[in-house]
Amino acid sequence: MDHARGPSGEGAPDQHYVRSGFVDCRAEDAIARLADALHPGDLSLVVLFLSPGTDVSGFIDQAQKTFAPAQVVGCTTAGELTGSGYADDQIVAIGFPQKWFQTRTILLPDLDDFDALALNERLIRNRIELARNAPGWPSDFTFLLVDGLSTKEDELTAQLSMGLGPVPFFGGSAGDGTDFEKTFVLHGGKAHSNAAVLIQVRSLCPIRVFKTDHLIPTQVRMVVTGADPARRLVHEINAEPAAREYARMLGKDPEQLTTFTFAAHPVVVQIGDQHHVRAIQRVADNGDLVFFSAIDEGVVLTLAEPENMVTHLNREIATLTQPAKPDVIIACDCILRRLEAEEKQMAGEISRILKKNRIVGFSTYGEQINAMHVNQTLTGVAIYPPDQSSEQDMTNGA
Repeated sequence: MDHARGPSGEGAPDQHYVRSGFVDCRAEDAIARLADALHPGDLSLVVLFLSPGTDVSGFIDQAQKTFAPAQVVGCTTAGELTGSGYADDQIVAIGFPQKWFQTRTILLPDLDDFDALALNERLIRNRIELARNAPGWPSDFTFLLVDGLSTKEDELTAQLSMGLGPVPFFGGSAGDGTDFEKTFVLHGGKAHSNAAVLIQVRSLCPIRVFKTDHLIPTQVRMVVTGADPARRLVHEINAEPAAREYARMLGKDPEQLTTFTFAAHPVVVQIGDQHHVRAIQRVADNGDLVFFSAIDEGVVLTLAEPENMVTHLNREIATLTQPAKPDVIIACDCILRRLEAEEKQMAGEISRILKKNRIVGFSTYGEQINAMHVNQTLTGVAIYPPDQSSEQDMTNGA
């Protein structure tokens, strides 16, 4: 098994199939310290999650040169999930060794103008090529990183189903702290806005793609009666000004609605037999509600109340550790979950859970699962050590 050492260089190196490193985004030797952690000579892919405090363009250019010939992709964040839990002002680096992972990446440089048919054909070609190169490997997944301010996530994910086929799919929307001004995805040594990167992975390691949230629908419902779907704006709820009516349903003053209010009192829509969050980002100057994902007139919104986050996360992680404990869990965690944890003084306990279970990733402006864009959820992939028979088959050239 290969070794990975955290960038601090402290302690004995950890042994993992997926390598990781973490460093302060302002460190002058950040690239060197991450290279020391990842041992990049045999990597097929490096994924970076950059605090928006990073010199993004300069860093990704240097990272691509340092980690070549590995592909280097990533995005900016609304916070980071490091080996110690929740963090800020960090760079998270995740390395996938060729011995256990074959990878392909696709850049969509302009989400206002992409050819869905050509994209799906390319996804299918990559799937065939990966299967041909690693015919005995049991696992595949696809990971999306997308501009979190593009408002294109719903359209993009809906277009991907044909190309993904049966392959499990998850993703996260790039963030910009809590500023909501400019987000980037990273590919080819450059930072791109209004863009997305698709990462296709085939692995000798068993995997489990998952989605979870800690929200319980109530009996309180409301109807969107005025909206601008293209801009994710809701003008009216129940034929009343949106922010004022939402506040009335909560028994609150409309002037006191904050991000913490939206995190603690989200709304969900029912699709099939499941509820999915349609998270509110903020109140516009004119009293409209700005959403993180698709919204339209006629949609019935159900008010949801949160379960205890610590209890819920412990239970969900327990299901991922049976029958075996993952080597790593790569996670896309909505910024609203983190804000709620901080507001309720649970961030420390949640960080301990993240650290104990080696959960690494980033806080997002939205999440994707299968063919859907969702909010206020935790999506990701649990990657497990390969069983001994699989490793032996690979050693024998199977």
